[in-house]
Amino acid sequence: MSKNNKNSGNPIISQILKFIDRVKVNRTAKENRSDRYSKKFKTIDHLITMLYVVLSGCNSLREIESIMLACEGRLNHLGINVFPKRSTLSDANRRRSSKVFSEIYFGLYYKYKKILTDSRKNDPLMKCLKIVDSTTISLFCDILQGVGRNPINGKKKGGIKMHTMINSSEDVPTLVRFTSAATHDHTFLKNLELKKGSIVVFDKGYVDYNQYNQWTLDGVYFVTRQKDNAVYESIEEFDIPLNMDDGVLKDEKIIIDKDVQRIELRRLAYWLEDQKRVYEFITNNFDLPADKIAQIYKKRWQIELLFKRLKQNFPLKYFLGDNQNAIEIQIWVSLIAQLIMLVIKKLAERKWAFSNLVSVIRFHLMTYIDLFKFLNSPDSGWEFLTTKPPEQYLLFDNS
Repeated sequence: MSKNNKNSGNPIISQILKFIDRVKVNRTAKENRSDRYSKKFKTIDHLITMLYVVLSGCNSLREIESIMLACEGRLNHLGINVFPKRSTLSDANRRRSSKVFSEIYFGLYYKYKKILTDSRKNDPLMKCLKIVDSTTISLFCDILQGVGRNPINGKKKGGIKMHTMINSSEDVPTLVRFTSAATHDHTFLKNLELKKGSIVVFDKGYVDYNQYNQWTLDGVYFVTRQKDNAVYESIEEFDIPLNMDDGVLKDEKIIIDKDVQRIELRRLAYWLEDQKRVYEFITNNFDLPADKIAQIYKKRWQIELLFKRLKQNFPLKYFLGDNQNAIEIQIWVSLIAQLIMLVIKKLAERKWAFSNLVSVIRFHLMTYIDLFKFLNSPDSGWEFLTTKPPEQYLLFDNS
């Protein structure tokens, strides 16, 4: 074997698993009693196996079983001693509660929070900005009720909706709830625990005037779009300063009557030049400049990029179980994988596009090369990969 400073005694998958504190995972499993019905395939084994699934892009139980069987002699690099059969993994996905994986995710989130926070965003306003949205993941069977009418021919596909909140200074969820795709978005708002002075932004699918009124009483601010069919009364129009963004067309105070309550809100009309259209915003904040309100709403696009990154880089079209618990486990593990990849991206000295980083890792999970030396100097790392002796390409030998 040729000597090279890019070489490593552990494959990349083993280096990735070092970002997970096994002691904390075992403690979390004990607190949730998630191993009480399992003699061999523990929570940590389940987590590592599912991480391998989402990082390698496996689409079926048979596929992951074949891959794990091929590298059975190297399972010690993964830190597991038990080879998971298809039935073992299937039973674990059905029986072991997804709650333990959510707690593992948030344990990792708080551990790496300082690394994940974008220190470049020094605007105090953006540091207290929360972004809320949901994404629907289609299912091929009606495990959860899908949205829309039933088709004339055949059954309607099911769907799971992931309601999410992120901090503007981060790119990972700080709150996640799962419902069927048919559940209305606004039901998620009651799960938000927001401190006084917080600002939350979301689209008009979350309209809930009673919640808006409660937030006003609690000192919490929101920014959203006004529904097209909203009924309101304009009671005062504010002057637009000469130095204001030219896109601001109107700034006024309105009243909306809802369930015998008269709710005072601020309404803004803003012309977005790029799209050649007018956006109408409502908020309970009367202090911020009108163009700042529009700027806050633009930040909502950040969570759309999160959903796009998650769906494009991890297998969320095919699930290793036909029950809600198995689906939730796979989504939580995908979120864990995304978080670890973002930490690696932040720690690497060279800038990498997220999708390129995941692709490199996916194709070299069992390659014995130092991950960060490769990421920091990919040209010399690639030369090592392409010029090493042929025997090094044999990932699965008989030793």
